Amino acid sequence: MTAEVVNLRQFKKKQARADKEKQAEQNRISFGRTKAEKQLTKALNEKAERSHRLGRIEKPEDDK
Repeated sequence: MTAEVVNLRQFKKKQARADKEKQAEQNRISFGRTKAEKQLTKALNEKAERSHRLGRIEKPEDDK
């Protein structure tokens, strides 16, 4: 009927490390893209914007 003795300082440190690792994993998912992937995304966005601008119909302005 003896309980396991736990050092609270070590337990807190272990818990803090686990929390930091969980946050690091989230950051790797969110921000972990290679330079080539970032450049590809940027190029695709610019191409789509250019295509959108070229398809726009200009209306003549009436001066009254």
